[in-house]
Amino acid sequence: MKPKKKLRNFLKSLQCRLMIAFTIIGLLPGIALRVGLIHAYENQAVSNRSIDILNQARILSDQIVNARYLEEPANDSINSRLENICNIYDGRILVVDNTFHILKDTYDLDTSKIIISEEVATSFQGKESSKYDSVNRYIQLTLPLRDTNTQEVLGVLLVSVSTDSVRDLVSHLKDISLFIQLISAIIVVGIAVLLANVYSNPLRKMSKHIEEIQTGYGEDVLMIDDYTETEQISDKINALLKNMRVLDESRQEFVSNVSHELKTPLTSMKVLADSLIAQEGAPVALYQEFMSDIASEIDRENQIISDLLSLVKMDKAADSLNIASVNVNESLELIMKRLMPIAEKQGVELVLESFRPVTAEIDETKMSLAMTNLIENAIKYNEKPDGWVHVSLNADHQYFYVKVEDNGIGIPEESLDHIYERFYRVDKSHSREIGGTGLGLAITRNVILMHRGAIKAFSTEGEGTIFTVRIPLNYIVS
Repeated sequence: MKPKKKLRNFLKSLQCRLMIAFTIIGLLPGIALRVGLIHAYENQAVSNRSIDILNQARILSDQIVNARYLEEPANDSINSRLENICNIYDGRILVVDNTFHILKDTYDLDTSKIIISEEVATSFQGKESSKYDSVNRYIQLTLPLRDTNTQEVLGVLLVSVSTDSVRDLVSHLKDISLFIQLISAIIVVGIAVLLANVYSNPLRKMSKHIEEIQTGYGEDVLMIDDYTETEQISDKINALLKNMRVLDESRQEFVSNVSHELKTPLTSMKVLADSLIAQEGAPVALYQEFMSDIASEIDRENQIISDLLSLVKMDKAADSLNIASVNVNESLELIMKRLMPIAEKQGVELVLESFRPVTAEIDETKMSLAMTNLIENAIKYNEKPDGWVHVSLNADHQYFYVKVEDNGIGIPEESLDHIYERFYRVDKSHSREIGGTGLGLAITRNVILMHRGAIKAFSTEGEGTIFTVRIPLNYIVS
């Protein structure tokens, strides 16, 4: 899938998620409120009905005791009163005497039968009880019938009242609230779509601008300042684009430099070969001279390629380091021994000064290459009759330090910031005479950075240069 298509799909997905999130945020409180209010209303309605019935039952119990209904259950006045209450509240009333016999059943089903239940037994102990059966939808109350004077429990009044009317009203409220909530849901979804568009619009604009930048038809700078967040993202993307442009320019310059550096020896060889071909019967001495020049150009080409391969290997990662505990004193002495013939040929005094024994965890091969480049450069770029190169080694509890100091031609101040760039030469003509590829210091810096170290250069043109290197004694694993 192409990056542009991926970005569009991401924005669509983000907009959809925002819409869903806003919808949920808008609907959930309404649903919770609806359920909570209906449940609270039902509980309150049942409670109010229970209190109302309880008050009526207490009045009725007093009337039953005062009319001596337990002794004369044929009392028309009480029976009429019982029937009226049952009709009003859609309920059923049982009057039980102290032998647990049912004297009166308003449904006329269990009259004269014995009733034994926990609620009736509790009431005979002088306690009132109330129970709401939400499954069968009824309220049941039991009250003791007490003698007014002695407070003796003479019987029990058991009242059962249906709550169907409460349930019907609750059901009606649910229907109304559901209808209101559906209307609210439509409004919430509409608002959610609007908000999702509003919040995703800056990202859509950002996506469009990025596509324009990619195709080259847009501004080089992205600025979407609708919100603080999008402004911060724009700043980050601009910084990234700037780095990418710098990297792209660096890559183009590097490719151009590589092409030029590789082409130069080939051009020289071609000129030399064409010269030989053009000269019929050229003397052997001329052939030898030209072939010697061609061989030198081939060596130079090989050196450039070798240095490039070294840089490519080092650019991959520090995983390629072969870390081992190395005696740095011995390693530097070996480097100095190898470079001594070059120094003698150049007429440069080469001195190594070690202040203490140093052992460190390094890749000896790569570190030797870095130190060789530094010391060899100091030798090659020193043309003074009394030229010298001093190398010193020191250490503390955390790092070891190598200083390479010379009294050579020095480096102009404006060039110090560029000496580690690939193919950069302070004096191009002079460097080519010496045979440098312009990659030595780039390789050196890469090696030192791979070891989590640091390198600094100090120079005065015409007086000399000092390179200082700091490397951790213990390799730091990232």
